[in-house]
Amino acid sequence: MQLRSLLSFAVIALACGFANAQAYKLKELRLDNPYARATVPGQPSGGAFLTIENTGKEADKLVAASSPVAKSVQIHTMAMEGNVMKMREVSQIELKPSEKLVMKPGEGYHVMLIGLAQPLKAGDKFPLTLTFEKAGKIEVSVTVQDRNKPMGEQGMRHGH
Repeated sequence: MQLRSLLSFAVIALACGFANAQAYKLKELRLDNPYARATVPGQPSGGAFLTIENTGKEADKLVAASSPVAKSVQIHTMAMEGNVMKMREVSQIELKPSEKLVMKPGEGYHVMLIGLAQPLKAGDKFPLTLTFEKAGKIEVSVTVQDRNKPMGEQGMRHGH
């Protein structure tokens, strides 16, 4: 009887983990787990992150992003130059066939939310519209996460 209870609990826990993960499909693009980190009062900007996978046979490009939570939204990249971390706006991100782009804090690409209307609070959600050169536009729901907890503790990541 205990084994059956344990297995039932494991199935429910796994199902909840998948329910928390957000996945979207736009033509040949798969977008997973859009999230942002909570900000502190007075912080003028924030970052949004997600995974984009091109499952198709042709390249596509992320060319724009927008959200009502910020005055402007830009696509940025971060990279170490010598001993200094540099952040720059880019006009687009190319997504080659079968390529998976994982945006995460502190490295590589992210979506920069500039001129936040109000602080991003853990547990809140907001819309983010992404525009791709070929696939078009899609609106995703971004979940704001506590910036002090590792991703694994928040139930937002899952394996495939």
